[in-house]
Amino acid sequence: MRGRVYKSTGSWYRVKSEGVFYDCRIKGRFRVEGIRSTNPIAVGDYVRFNIEEKGDETVGVIYEIEERENYIIRKSVNLSKQTHIIASNIDTAFLIVTLKNPVTFTSFIDRFLVTTEAYHIPVVLLFNKIDLYDEEELIELKYLISLYRNIGYDCVEISASKQINIEKVKALMLGKTTVFSGHSGTGKTTLVNVIEPGLDLKTSEISEQHLQGQHTTTFAEMFDLSFDAQIIDTPGIRGFGVVEMEREEIGDYFPEFFKLKHECKFNNCLHLEEPQCAVKEALENEEIAWSRYNSYLQLLEGEENQYRRDIYE
Repeated sequence: MRGRVYKSTGSWYRVKSEGVFYDCRIKGRFRVEGIRSTNPIAVGDYVRFNIEEKGDETVGVIYEIEERENYIIRKSVNLSKQTHIIASNIDTAFLIVTLKNPVTFTSFIDRFLVTTEAYHIPVVLLFNKIDLYDEEELIELKYLISLYRNIGYDCVEISASKQINIEKVKALMLGKTTVFSGHSGTGKTTLVNVIEPGLDLKTSEISEQHLQGQHTTTFAEMFDLSFDAQIIDTPGIRGFGVVEMEREEIGDYFPEFFKLKHECKFNNCLHLEEPQCAVKEALENEEIAWSRYNSYLQLLEGEENQYRRDIYE
């Protein structure tokens, strides 16, 4: 039988095949495309499985994973040498961004965008909680939206709690499988519940101590929506370690860098100290944002997301 994985807990998988859900296990150990992953099978995967009868129980046994069209992958939080596949076979990825409670740093946004660029996944940035920002924060919001729109990313200002621009988000989801990601506390689950109230996903209060969200989504899970769309709800992401990239190719996943690459004196320019570097010239002329360049340097040097460890550990 052929089906699609709707939920993965690491030990069992909920698979939908021809309108019916089956609880499945893995047959033996999988090693997919040489990836050392904490979850060899991810939500969104298409799999083949057999049905086995064990007493009164019907259990599916997965024996094959079909080749993935794309996936979002990051380094495992606690196992630095392993990776975690967040979701696969995605049409659009939505990243929920907030300026406070909690802060979504541009370095985190950029790491997410680099990963989605590498796997050709279109991204929409959803700037949530716009009803809570003061005048200074709204100025910062407009700057960030301008920055990312100029690069070519879709940006939508929303408020999940006040249901502002929710119809715009739903229109972008129509006929697609979408994944929603973001830090815990950005309002991801609240947004999903507003988009599809019947799901009634569990949300929790913001921690008063650190003004951050509590982890309510433990495992990624896909849902069929009432308006011809599918959504993958994911656990809140603490850090986003980029994997499977060579230093020489990282700059290609910054669209504004890639556009200028052919103007650099050297074909293999890393945009560091090389002479006649078009990216550095654009940076000095304020045609490229310093925040983006700093994110690029962090990735180039292999730095991890240390900036959130004081909050989460």
